[in-house]
Amino acid sequence: MRKRRLVAWVAAPLVVGLLASACGGGGGSGDAGDGIISVNSTEPENPLVPSNTTETGGGNVIDAMFTGLVGYDENTSEPYNEVADSINTTDNRVFTIKLKPGWTFHDGSPVTANSFVRAWNFAAYAPNGQSTASFFEHIQGYNDVSPADPDGENGPATAPQPTAQEMSGLKAVDDQTIEVTLGAPFATFPVMLGYTAFMPLPESFFQDQKAFEAHPIGNGPFKFDSRQPNAFIKLVRNDQYAGKNKPSINGVEFRIYNSLETAYQDLVSGNLDFIDQLPPSAMVGDKWKTDLQDRGSTKAILSNNALQVPLYDPKYQDPRVRQAISMAIDRKQITDTVFAGTYEPATGWVPTGAVPDYQAGACGEFCEFNPQRAKQLLAETGFRGPITIDSNADGGHKEWIEAVCGQLKNNLGVDCVFNPIPTFAEFLKLHDENGHTGPFRFGWLGDYPAAETFLGKVYRTGASSNYMRYSSPEFDAAMDRADQAPDVAAGNQLYFEAEKILARDMPSIPLWNQKASVGWSDRLEGATVTFDRQLNIETVKLVS
Repeated sequence: MRKRRLVAWVAAPLVVGLLASACGGGGGSGDAGDGIISVNSTEPENPLVPSNTTETGGGNVIDAMFTGLVGYDENTSEPYNEVADSINTTDNRVFTIKLKPGWTFHDGSPVTANSFVRAWNFAAYAPNGQSTASFFEHIQGYNDVSPADPDGENGPATAPQPTAQEMSGLKAVDDQTIEVTLGAPFATFPVMLGYTAFMPLPESFFQDQKAFEAHPIGNGPFKFDSRQPNAFIKLVRNDQYAGKNKPSINGVEFRIYNSLETAYQDLVSGNLDFIDQLPPSAMVGDKWKTDLQDRGSTKAILSNNALQVPLYDPKYQDPRVRQAISMAIDRKQITDTVFAGTYEPATGWVPTGAVPDYQAGACGEFCEFNPQRAKQLLAETGFRGPITIDSNADGGHKEWIEAVCGQLKNNLGVDCVFNPIPTFAEFLKLHDENGHTGPFRFGWLGDYPAAETFLGKVYRTGASSNYMRYSSPEFDAAMDRADQAPDVAAGNQLYFEAEKILARDMPSIPLWNQKASVGWSDRLEGATVTFDRQLNIETVKLVS
């Protein structure tokens, strides 16, 4: 999960005082004079440090504040060079990256090769506890700075201390040149470099991390202005921005909501400029088309939804239990009714169309609705239930989870209930603490447009978003073979083979591939959505 990251899908209602002050003070909708637009968001889980941000609430703000070596085309998702002037390799193992001159951070300091090298080493070094550390696992020397835990996260042993503080495969040759040596060939590596984890950091971060967290400094199109926790984060335009797209708006205010319905009502009433997901109530009968007229759109994005299953709970350790649950779900019925046809049933763990020429259907029979076979499989295991499905209550997921539970009750004969966790932050905490007692919602936005991000970052042993605690040496080895393929096309064939292992083990239950159904106010023109469901704030304009 860019995301990419873990997806909350919505966020927290503004208190009346805040809304009034925002609208009157130049940060809210309805006042085009200040040139600042408002978008819905969630409260970030962590301080706004790129290497410790893996959810959309913080990630969307980071994306506005930072620019990486590459960006992604809005229409094709293909990477193009941003801070990088060139990325060259002859063997997919050693990469020479040249930087464009003239890039600076918001504090005026230069963006150099060392800005990337120090940031990446900081992210990878295990004692720093950064959530994106595993994204650097391909770089030579990663295991020296982040040694593997000998018996996994849940075992009694602890990982050994690092034997180095910097990855041996990462060097700043000069101010404008980075040399990266990987442990093995990996053709997808250049595609990754626009993801949050790979952003540069200024020297001021390393001098005083706490001061940086209070007032983060990036190199992107917008810079930090102010923040009120659980209320808003305000950014203003960076007039010194050296990137491809120079923003025309003066700034953006990320408003924190705990109800998608509340955000939508604010949009309809003119108190919000953009919502990144229309609520189910607005989808029924295409109500949103009446409410918003032509101010909305639906676009396929790199995103899917699944139920991860806590493999640390003995009740769910038999894969037949997980396969039975999957076959008892009528995905098409739910996507046609709850989501009004805007989502499509999943047939695997990589979304259909997410990667050009990638084969669909790796899940096979286990993602097909077959209630008779599902009940037979479950009976073989002796599983009696009940099934509890966890999700954040502030995310608009109640309708579809209750629909899934209804099907499981009818088709498996076991009780099933929705367990709402009050906030997304509390939901994430359960992930970290192995606190789930049943399946839990997992929404994922591709970190970058490649099959690997839907597989390696979630299902490899110890991966950053492997909250199931799934560990399969066979799957890890299959991923290694795919990663080391001579080109992307050959790699895609091997990633598909790795997916088939997931179908046999079923650590999670694919549900549906998502589309971005978004809406915007009459203040905006040229509102478009990126592959990771964000408003393109670099190109959107205010109606003059």
